[in-house]
Amino acid sequence: NTDPQEQRPASVVVNLSARVGSISDNELGGWYSYRLSKAALNQATRTLAIELARNGHHNKTNAGWAIALHPGTTNTDLSAPFRANVPENSLFPVEFTVHQLLNVVDGLEEKHSGGFYDWAGQSLSF
Repeated sequence: NTDPQEQRPASVVVNLSARVGSISDNELGGWYSYRLSKAALNQATRTLAIELARNGHHNKTNAGWAIALHPGTTNTDLSAPFRANVPENSLFPVEFTVHQLLNVVDGLEEKHSGGFYDWAGQSLSF
């Protein structure tokens, strides 16, 4: 069937990561614990995607997909300490972020499993 919605797996694991977890995008340093935890989450996402694909191949099913998403800087308690440094129009309301992330998930295809994407659906490097 060519309808993407009918080819979707029963489950999609979505991990909330952050751009600061990208090793190749790290030009500022700092934030050791946060960067390490997000880089590890990205590795776990990729590994899970590989295992889900392998399991689906052996069982002739679509076992599921896994992706990591960067929500952008969202107006939450987490962003409160550094909001003053966020450029204008770059601090997103929670409702906007949720809407954007759900749109990204809705637009996924199997080829996206194991990837890292931002709130606009743009691929990010690990």
